[in-house]
Amino acid sequence: MVASANDPPWMARVEEMAQRGAEVAAKMNQPEVAASGALMVKLAHEHGQLEKTLKTYREYRAATDQLNELQQILADPESDADLRELAEAELPELEQRRELLLRALQERLVTSDEGSINSIILEIRAGTGGEEAALFARELLDMYLAYAARKGFKSETLSLSSSDLGGVKEAIVNIIGPEAYMHYRFEGGGHRVQRVPQTESQGRIHTSAATVAVLPEPEEVEIDINWDTDVVEHVSRAGGPGGQNVNKVSSAIRLEHPETGITVSMRDDKSQHKNRAKARRIMLSRLYEHHQRVQRQKIDSDRRSMVGSGDRSERIRTYNFPQNRCTDHRLNKDVFGLERILVGGEFDEFLAELHERDLRLRLEAL
Repeated sequence: MVASANDPPWMARVEEMAQRGAEVAAKMNQPEVAASGALMVKLAHEHGQLEKTLKTYREYRAATDQLNELQQILADPESDADLRELAEAELPELEQRRELLLRALQERLVTSDEGSINSIILEIRAGTGGEEAALFARELLDMYLAYAARKGFKSETLSLSSSDLGGVKEAIVNIIGPEAYMHYRFEGGGHRVQRVPQTESQGRIHTSAATVAVLPEPEEVEIDINWDTDVVEHVSRAGGPGGQNVNKVSSAIRLEHPETGITVSMRDDKSQHKNRAKARRIMLSRLYEHHQRVQRQKIDSDRRSMVGSGDRSERIRTYNFPQNRCTDHRLNKDVFGLERILVGGEFDEFLAELHERDLRLRLEAL
């Protein structure tokens, strides 16, 4: 495909992706590559990720070529009258289509890394507010699971610690679906609720909080980690309910990564093997998020401060029950109807505006 003089400067990066896509496709057709299952899977994965952008790129190029042909017909005084009339009729629609494809291509370019993440670890923890905070954390968990169900995503609870009144002290959930990280990436941070708690006898409004962390779950090959030398594993007996087996068999696993100080504890299952497998998945996600955060702090601090970094200390949203209002502080935007948001998982309005804002800032940085 031939580049156009009217292409924006960043189109050169897409041209490089197109060249890489052709190289990968050629390698996949080589007999020695086809004989190597592991290499074929790796190349097929890369090709699939590139195609998400290159499909739009090919459509954009085709629309540009058609647009050039129409403009040449209109610029030629000797063109057939009927042909000129047809070109004039088709031109506005084709120009609009080209602009839409250009915008879609921009979006694919600046979000390709996030868009390739189809599995996330969602962590919810009760903050200040005691039992009321735990009840609020439960509502957040239900909200995110309802959203996942609406989108057709698969969810799996990895760890759940309940409070006395049925709230959630801590929940760790795996959510899997197409571009899952893109759907949840702006939910990380501090969430606050304002209402009269069930335990309040005098009708006073209290403010409680919960924190949410959204961690991409990478493939193991993306994290260079040696479980034998890089991670210290502690095995112990699991306490709490579950019968004699849980309390007498050393099934609880605690992983420690000395280099970063990250630790993961898992004791929900009676099987030491299953607890270890879950703990390693969470450790990989936390290490991935740690390295990504360090990198973002170096190159993207300005944008992150505007759209929300996902730091757990950051207040991003308030749920006000007396006024039936939800406020996103990053957007300074109010949406009314807490039941459809918390029960139905319908917070799409916030996500759409946060996505648009993030996209605008990324495009400005190109």
